[in-house]
Amino acid sequence: MPHEVDQSFLALPLRALADAALARARALGAEHADFRLERVRSASLRLRDGRPTGSSDSTGLGFAVRVVHGGAWGFAAGVDLTMDAAARVAGQAVAMARLSAKVTAAAGSKEKVELAAEPVHADQVWVSSYEVNPFDVPDTDKSALLADWSARLLAADGVSHTDAALLTVQENKFYADTAGTSTTQQRVRIQPQVTAVSVDPDSGDFESMRTLAPPVGRGWEYATGTGWDWDAELAALPGLLAEKMRAPSVEAGTYDLVIDPSNLWLTIHESVGHATELDRALGYEAAYAGTSFATFDQLGKLAYGSPLMNVTGDRTTEHGLATIGFDDEGVAGQSWDLVKDGVLVGYQLDRRIARLTGFERSNGCAFADSPAHVPVQRMANVSLRPDPAGPSTDELISGVRRGLYVVGDRSWSIDMQRYNFQFTGQRAYAIRDGRLDGQVRDFAYQATTTDFWGSMEALGGPQTYVLGGAFNCGKAQPGQVAAVSHGCPSALFRNVNILNTTNEAGRS
Repeated sequence: MPHEVDQSFLALPLRALADAALARARALGAEHADFRLERVRSASLRLRDGRPTGSSDSTGLGFAVRVVHGGAWGFAAGVDLTMDAAARVAGQAVAMARLSAKVTAAAGSKEKVELAAEPVHADQVWVSSYEVNPFDVPDTDKSALLADWSARLLAADGVSHTDAALLTVQENKFYADTAGTSTTQQRVRIQPQVTAVSVDPDSGDFESMRTLAPPVGRGWEYATGTGWDWDAELAALPGLLAEKMRAPSVEAGTYDLVIDPSNLWLTIHESVGHATELDRALGYEAAYAGTSFATFDQLGKLAYGSPLMNVTGDRTTEHGLATIGFDDEGVAGQSWDLVKDGVLVGYQLDRRIARLTGFERSNGCAFADSPAHVPVQRMANVSLRPDPAGPSTDELISGVRRGLYVVGDRSWSIDMQRYNFQFTGQRAYAIRDGRLDGQVRDFAYQATTTDFWGSMEALGGPQTYVLGGAFNCGKAQPGQVAAVSHGCPSALFRNVNILNTTNEAGRS
């Protein structure tokens, strides 16, 4: 049953504050103004070896006014929820725009801020898809579940320590602008996670292994079994960890790889998701998080990967972490192509970048992580589409003579243009003559983005597709954090370079 927006949020003077701010911005000559009021509640629980080590429950509440005045941006924020304060903050935003316009002119730039058109969305309400709001569940129940998971692992042979954590977020947002759009939204997301650690008391050698369950845009039902089989994963984890402790170090060389969605989502995030943010490709992120090899002049030309590669940007996927009804510029959620048949055909856009580069419309990628921050261009759910008639993961493995099957994300590294990278994983299995032949460790796969995606020979079918993701994608100055999902099937890559990440010889 669909949920409604929290009544305590609706009881705030949302419309009155927006009207006061927007009226003041209009009176001061703003060409555009938008008002955004947010309440973001975040909570966490952490247990070490089944014992609580920390918890938090915080709420951020405030509003922001953003304007375009004299062809320049202006932004200001406040926390005093009164009409006078809303009007005052709007005046501060206009003053900032005037100052910005002077600085821009003094620097010799004639660039003016203009926004791509967007249909008016009046009085729209959107709530994400979940069954039980985690904030309606007592903390004692949450702690008890994490303690039970920890106890199961600690009871198994070879498990020395456990770390268990639960992160939950409820995000409420009201938006209105001078064009007439007004939206009210509520998003809920959750991330349960458990790590098991094994320590050899004689050698001091140790390994860890984390659950593969991804964070999702669901409610408490996810932690109790809807959408993930926690019982099965927790039962298997000690044995997998014990095997990893005994596993030999990988022999460096060239291998065929079958990569599980639990690992491949992160490679998509870093080498496709960030690379197709158009503000990055245009150089707007160069001072902090780099640029992109997928420059704007290559749109429609760049061979990003093999013809099997079809990647979408999407703000509408059910349970996606970046799924919205409307972004922070009043743009409706959409789905669009980024890579089609291996060729770069699209980017992620906000309204200013869309207008600047000749696109008719933004695809809804403006987001601010708090009421105190200005919206910036942020990643949608960027996903690799499966082969509609594709094979199972086992069938992909059966086509490999010498290779590795990589499962779970771990560490990663990528250059400032999103081109040269290496990724590790929670575990990897040797593949010999089409069969798994035990785990190996100390591995990382290394490639350039186009070589890697160009080597993709086969995609799994829809039955292998999983929506992965993270709560903590970082971008911008001052830094902002956003949650984002990436779906993908299992996939087969040929002749990928595998590094041995340790200098220890003969480790076993």
